[in-house]
Amino acid sequence: MEITFSSEKLKRQCESTGERKKSFGAPAAKTLKTRLDDLDAATCMDDMRHLPGRWEELTGDRKGHFSCRLDKALRLILRPMRQPPPTRPEGGMDWAAIDKVTVTEVVNYHG
Repeated sequence: MEITFSSEKLKRQCESTGERKKSFGAPAAKTLKTRLDDLDAATCMDDMRHLPGRWEELTGDRKGHFSCRLDKALRLILRPMRQPPPTRPEGGMDWAAIDKVTVTEVVNYHG
């Protein structure tokens, strides 16, 4: 899958081992690297559905984004590059049709 980042700073934080550890702590940094490697190896978002991290579609003000758990608090947030994202007739995004994503943030949005 094609992966881009919403900013150069976020790209550095995600792609550099040292920046990942400094920004997110060692355990979350390791998990973030694994999740990004999983995304890179995937053909589409549907491949992510059953992998670790509890991938899910977000709602509310984050509708149209995906979330993946990195640890108890931190989440990897991304959105389909194609906007508006492809949807299924019965509702929700069409995960199988999403093959390009943008990482928008790594955040604790619960606290």
